[in-house]
Amino acid sequence: MAAPTAAAQPQLSGVTTEFTVLASKDQSVTAVQKAVRDAGGTVVQTNTAVGLVTATAPANGFAERVSANRAVFGATKAKPIGAAPKDGKAQSDKARSEKVETEGAAAGTAKAAPKSSAAAKKTPLGTDPLDEQLWGLKSTRSDLARTVQPGDKRVKVGIIDTGVDGSHPDIAPNFDKADSRNFTRDIVADVNGTVVDGPCEYRGCVDPVDHDDNGHGTHVAGTIGAAVNGFGISGVAPNVSLVNVRAGQDSGFFFLQPTVDALTYAGDAGIDVVNMSFYIDPWLFNCQNNPADSAAEKAEQRTIVEAVNRALTYAHNKGVTQVVAMGNEHADLGAPQPDVKSPDYPSNAIHPRTIDNSTCLSLPVEGPNTIGVGSFGPSQAKADYSSYGTEQISVSAPGGYFRDGFGTPWFRTLENEILSAYPRNVGVAAGNVDAVSGELTPAGVALGIKKETATDGRVGYYQWLQGTSMATPHAVGVAALIVSQYGKSSHGDFGLNPDAVQRVLEGTASQIACPVPRTVDYLKEGRDASFTATCAGTPEFNGFYGHGAVDAYAAVTHGTPFLRG
Repeated sequence: MAAPTAAAQPQLSGVTTEFTVLASKDQSVTAVQKAVRDAGGTVVQTNTAVGLVTATAPANGFAERVSANRAVFGATKAKPIGAAPKDGKAQSDKARSEKVETEGAAAGTAKAAPKSSAAAKKTPLGTDPLDEQLWGLKSTRSDLARTVQPGDKRVKVGIIDTGVDGSHPDIAPNFDKADSRNFTRDIVADVNGTVVDGPCEYRGCVDPVDHDDNGHGTHVAGTIGAAVNGFGISGVAPNVSLVNVRAGQDSGFFFLQPTVDALTYAGDAGIDVVNMSFYIDPWLFNCQNNPADSAAEKAEQRTIVEAVNRALTYAHNKGVTQVVAMGNEHADLGAPQPDVKSPDYPSNAIHPRTIDNSTCLSLPVEGPNTIGVGSFGPSQAKADYSSYGTEQISVSAPGGYFRDGFGTPWFRTLENEILSAYPRNVGVAAGNVDAVSGELTPAGVALGIKKETATDGRVGYYQWLQGTSMATPHAVGVAALIVSQYGKSSHGDFGLNPDAVQRVLEGTASQIACPVPRTVDYLKEGRDASFTATCAGTPEFNGFYGHGAVDAYAAVTHGTPFLRG
């Protein structure tokens, strides 16, 4: 069908806005670039692997114009260019991104520990001074696994997140700056003038590849692969290489183009495993034809689904194992509850929607070739916030559960959460670290922030968090050890087929049966009825734990039978 004539096309108006335009499957990106120009837009960049073109154009009329071209699958509005903030408040704590219980740090009680110097402590071989507080490390049996396989430097783990503080003393020894990339630009404010990332810290509004202004990505990186260096903490896979493949904004939003670019880069750069602890904004669920959405919103969601599925497939075919958080909506992904979070960008756009499981997807966890990870606490009870369900879960892992241990002294204590690396700049910005002295402020002490100082002057900070965002890096660390143990060299590259990695990860997981009774209400822990969850399945596979809890030691010692499908 021919495109509309110029006279019939919508008029262009409004502020200059960034769009992502996806090619139809049988069309070249060259044809899409021409369609962009014909519709009155300007091509900014192109992802040829997926067929996704970034363009700028006036906010109104462009999407309709370009989508009418048969070379185009669909177009989505990304963000306005150059909007001024109307106030100084950040719009979203969205991914500080998975602080799922913000009262946890303030209301919890942390058991007092003496100030420590790394040089003053003698630690067992293969562990670091704060590792005794890492119950997740023990749960995954990383302390045993590293005596057999601590990780291979040739194994590259991509952290698709808000950035990684490559200067943190526990991350620096394993940080691969050369291969790291930042696919985002800071967004000062949205179209309504609401602050998103706030003022740009660097010229050009692009942060360096070893920087994290949120803290989420650094926390994830520390759990995966903090080095054994006699200081601070160590990770599940303490000798692999950590690569920042940034797709998240400072504010915690993860938009389509940066996420697709990060995934295709991971495939092209030889990344072995990626950690994805997020969902792709602005839709918690991307629906094909939800009656509550406008025609433009429906088209946007269909475009997101197609582009993300292409990117996930591309990365998988290039050898990337893709490990994804189940989410913190405390919902069965196979029977989704109404979506009251979307669209979360720009501000003031949210409208409630009923979600049809057969036509709506939460991405990336419900995309192809992903390994979904649920979260449990120190007692192995499913964390109250963790989403679940036999449709998407693959394995479970330690993610922190502040309210674990009801009726014991551990109930509502920070030690039930996950301790990992914390960027100094984030601590200073949040008022938890004094900018001049580097000492913890009273607010930082109240939040349980830890500071470690080595004799050579190195200083590291650490924070407690919980979420499926914290469970996923435990599983990623085990996956990285699997590649390290069983990977092969081929044509100069080292790696392992991602399907084999998944088989070993699932096959060596420690099975956990559903609780008795199978329905858990969390009422005594102080949660409302919306948190009530029912575990379906068998001890071998169920909706709370998948194939079981990831087990690093079993994976590196008993994984061989699972290598071949």
